[in-house]
Amino acid sequence: MSLTKFARLFGVAARGPLRFELRALSTATAKLAEEWKPKVPPPEELLVPLTVPTKLLFGPGPSNPSMRIYNASAMSLLGHLQADFHHIMDETKAGLKYVFQTNNDYTLAITGAGHAAMEASIMNLVERGERILVCVNGMWGSRAREIAERQGCDVRVLEKSPGEYYTRDEIEQGLKEHKPSVLFIVHSESSSGICQPMDDLGALCHKHNCLIIVDTVASLGGTPFLTDDWDLDCVYSGSQKCLGSPPGIAPITFSPRAMAKINSRRTKVPSFYLDMIELGNYWGCDEDPRRYHHTAAINLVYALRESLALLAEEGLENSWKRHHDTIEHLWAGLEKMGLEMFVKDKAHRLPTVTSVKIPEGFPDWKAVPEYLMKKYKLEIVGGMGPTVGKVWRVGFMGHNSYTENVDTFLRLFKEAIEDVQRRS
Repeated sequence: MSLTKFARLFGVAARGPLRFELRALSTATAKLAEEWKPKVPPPEELLVPLTVPTKLLFGPGPSNPSMRIYNASAMSLLGHLQADFHHIMDETKAGLKYVFQTNNDYTLAITGAGHAAMEASIMNLVERGERILVCVNGMWGSRAREIAERQGCDVRVLEKSPGEYYTRDEIEQGLKEHKPSVLFIVHSESSSGICQPMDDLGALCHKHNCLIIVDTVASLGGTPFLTDDWDLDCVYSGSQKCLGSPPGIAPITFSPRAMAKINSRRTKVPSFYLDMIELGNYWGCDEDPRRYHHTAAINLVYALRESLALLAEEGLENSWKRHHDTIEHLWAGLEKMGLEMFVKDKAHRLPTVTSVKIPEGFPDWKAVPEYLMKKYKLEIVGGMGPTVGKVWRVGFMGHNSYTENVDTFLRLFKEAIEDVQRRS
């Protein structure tokens, strides 16, 4: 930079003694610049404009957002403590109460993936050394067990094979035997495609002086779920599945009974970030003035708010029906191809994520997703955890859940299977 330009930067003229001082300052600045020169050069790949290919996400999630949600996430950034943003948070809370079907004051969204909500649900409701009973029939029950063990809980387990659900009698027997303070169960076990009947599990747990946590990451918005009517204490979900929003923000709700337990803890919640009392205040769930807690994912809140607006416009009951109609169309098409579903009883299949049994003796199950991705930019995946190598998992959720998408998928899926078989 010339001395004249340097002087202009500070709004002065470069003459006389000032010119000498500026020359000395410029020399010192150049010397510092040389000393501060980075030793690691800028990566070449970052000097090329970002390009992201468009893909059809027909796996277990995330699902493709609509353009309206993409546009919402690109709106102007607001400060996380501004009244304008608090107003958007309040609208988002109202939408979450609608999709959860609850009047719980402590209904909000955690900045983090569904895993953050899983951790928060257990961490807030179960103190170290306290007993929790975890129902495991797939990947997500296993993950909850690990999280509870890492938090120092006294973890007891009810275990069933993937693709099976728990009966009321089995759960009651577990409650009688283990006497937990909290039961954890997955409503939408997307690793196998099972949908757990909820019936009167909330009332059953309360009869045994136990709270209940329910995972709805792959089902909320896509099938009937009634938090208050079913008397549930903590329910959480993810933004990226039936809600059709980008991942990274996790809806969660706590009943008054659950909040009473949190408020009567002997010890503070170990994580400040996941402390529901602190988070609840920031989200305006209590009557105190909002305090700074963390810098929220502003644009993800916009996207979530807009996804909930779309759901409100459609009507929750219509969204439930659309997802069920779409998946029935998928099941019929797959059966016509001679394929079997991993969950035999249609009444207990997830209407969002379907696990398709890999035919016995199929030469290379991985080659089918690879073919679809390489040729058509279409994503499906294999099993997860205990179902690896046993199933392909196909999902139609949110903006993707329409029969025309199913027709496209069935045609290309059949082509992929036949190609792999022909080449083997």
